[in-house]
Amino acid sequence: MTVGEMLVATVPMARTLNLEFLETTPERAVVRLPDQADYHNHVGGPHAGAMFTLAESASGAIVIAAFGDQMARAVPLAVKAEIGYKKLAMGEVTATATLGRPIADVVAELDAGQRPEFPVAIEITRADGAVTGEMTVVWTLRPNG
Repeated sequence: MTVGEMLVATVPMARTLNLEFLETTPERAVVRLPDQADYHNHVGGPHAGAMFTLAESASGAIVIAAFGDQMARAVPLAVKAEIGYKKLAMGEVTATATLGRPIADVVAELDAGQRPEFPVAIEITRADGAVTGEMTVVWTLRPNG
């Protein structure tokens, strides 16, 4: 099962919004929100809440791809998120997430008994490539027990 398939199977909101996980690697996650009238806002584009969920889901996908091998000893948790809506989004939108710290550095902190935190940067774009939003989610790996 791919990371995207696993998230769709286990995260009801990802299924509700019909998110499409296009790429999920430790280096990059790309997730698309199809254009769906049920999730439009008052100007006919994707609702801000749907765009937030899209971006947060892309951040979760890269975290699972990068740190899935650590899940037996730590659980990933979002600590905080900040989003900026830059341009009007219309039609389908795509979120591209990248890690803000090297994987090895995060794992080294976990190995040292710490609770590492790391940012994930997400860019949300329209089909024409225009950036409609930017988001940063700070994640942690909380050690089990």
